[in-house]
Amino acid sequence: MPPLDATLVLAAGAAILLALFLMTWWLSVRLDNYSFVDVTWSLSFAPVAVWYAVAGEGWSTRRIAIAVLVAAWSLRLGIYLWRRVASHHPKEDVRYAVLRQKWAANPPKAFLWFFLAQGVLVWLLMLPVRLIANRPETVFGILEGIGLSVWAIALIGESIADAQLARFKRTNTDPKAICQTGLWHYSRHPNYFFQSLLWWGLFLMALPAPWGWTAIVAPLAMLHFLLNVTGIPLTEKLSVEKRGEVYREYQRTTSAFVPWFRKS
Repeated sequence: MPPLDATLVLAAGAAILLALFLMTWWLSVRLDNYSFVDVTWSLSFAPVAVWYAVAGEGWSTRRIAIAVLVAAWSLRLGIYLWRRVASHHPKEDVRYAVLRQKWAANPPKAFLWFFLAQGVLVWLLMLPVRLIANRPETVFGILEGIGLSVWAIALIGESIADAQLARFKRTNTDPKAICQTGLWHYSRHPNYFFQSLLWWGLFLMALPAPWGWTAIVAPLAMLHFLLNVTGIPLTEKLSVEKRGEVYREYQRTTSAFVPWFRKS
């Protein structure tokens, strides 16, 4: 099969995401619960990774490896979030309840643009995968090995953080209690930290490819999303409103993002 035009490949990736997020928006409006966007955001990486691997022109072993890596992360997180959202439905995640109030004039229209913005973010985050899938070298390089190690550490760390938080929520009935065990003892958002680290691993794997340096847009976009948009800022604001001085003390003693030793 002749190689596909690069623009066509990227456009097809965008079309996959557009279809997924439009369908999720329609379902969310019908169910009156916009929390489902978290599930779609997580799961949407898998089909795009597989598409880029199939359409890639690089070494087949590398294409298969990157598709498996990204799909494994995507499915793990997506299934974890699906269980959380489904267990709370029809109660909406508090973050989206706040946004619903903010956009009270026309929530469906506002959330449509919000959902589409999530699709754009996924498209940007998947650019390193496209570059990696096109590398022709038939051997894995040193930077790829380092990037893969970072990715593996991040995947394990994120999985542990999610499991520790889920266990805490199952065993604690106090709504004002804060999970401060395991990784949450060293960071207020270890899941976000390791999610960011995943994309630095992908960036390192993409760096040796032609134009690989452009993949820097992915980890920077993820970092901006987590630190400045609907990641830490909104979560922290809601936590302070719900838990008050208890959470302020947690903020005083515990790193917000990078796991580190606590202040006395």
